[in-house]
Amino acid sequence: MFLYACALLVLYYVYRWFRELSTVPDKGSRYVYITGCDSGFGRLLARTLDSKGFRVIASCYTETGEEELRKACSDRLSTLHLDVRSQDSITKAAQLIKDKVGDKGLWAVVNNAGVSVPSGQCDWLTVDDYKSMLDVNLVGVIAVTLSVLPLIKKAQGRVVNMSSIFGRIAPTGGPYCVSKYGVEGFCDSLRLNMHAFGVKVVCIEPGFFKTNVTDTEILMRNVQNLWDKLPQDTKDDYGDDFVSKVHQVMLDKFSKLPDGDLMKVVGCMEHGVSAVHPRKRYSPGWDAKLFWLPLSYMPTCVFDYLMLKDAPKPAKAVN
Repeated sequence: MFLYACALLVLYYVYRWFRELSTVPDKGSRYVYITGCDSGFGRLLARTLDSKGFRVIASCYTETGEEELRKACSDRLSTLHLDVRSQDSITKAAQLIKDKVGDKGLWAVVNNAGVSVPSGQCDWLTVDDYKSMLDVNLVGVIAVTLSVLPLIKKAQGRVVNMSSIFGRIAPTGGPYCVSKYGVEGFCDSLRLNMHAFGVKVVCIEPGFFKTNVTDTEILMRNVQNLWDKLPQDTKDDYGDDFVSKVHQVMLDKFSKLPDGDLMKVVGCMEHGVSAVHPRKRYSPGWDAKLFWLPLSYMPTCVFDYLMLKDAPKPAKAVN
């Protein structure tokens, strides 16, 4: 029975591998709209899809990001300014895209733009801290998608959303995991709603990779800034050396986790755009596949123990 089950599993993966080899034809007539192309995954994806022949519309937050992409890519690629926190900016971009794609519709939107700060202990943050990140990581994803969804339906295209393995499990405090859990829910509901229109919805759930989102220096400056604004009674709860403890944990453990090969993620994003049969979810990174995903299915007590055993303890911790 065991060997029979193993054989079926092997056959399934062989079948899936062959099925996923097919890519869409006529790439030169398909428009792909990508957010957050100033750096990291978005910039690499824009260059990759451009090299594959797609007509990329790369949105950037800065003029420098736009200029650098145009220099690095073919004349098929176009850029536009986008602030995903601004509905006016999103609407203006959507109108420009509508004018550009015409009756063909939009083949894909890739919601890549995201931030990781402010992040910290939940009681260090205000509701405005939560709102500032949710506006980018969740509300921005939803707003951009809805702004071009009629164009995607026309092309029977797809929506590719950048989530995180922390959309499945929450080892840190603050709004980051909250925002990514929300992206997961949006992907699931949109996928079911759009199935009847031939629109595919893809969710990317990377583990740790070396981008601005995981930059230790940026994260530590964020922790220090939050600490400096705390009332004294909250500082007393944690103790004057708590920030230095957090810093040490980041140096000893967190800084060693990120994978420098960003193409592991970009390859999944590219497949989500170009494959005839993309997966509904991709989890690039060995840490995602072998640790975080399995841990998300473990009993909560196991997860809590592993996350808390080496975590810095506040001065007034009761256990």
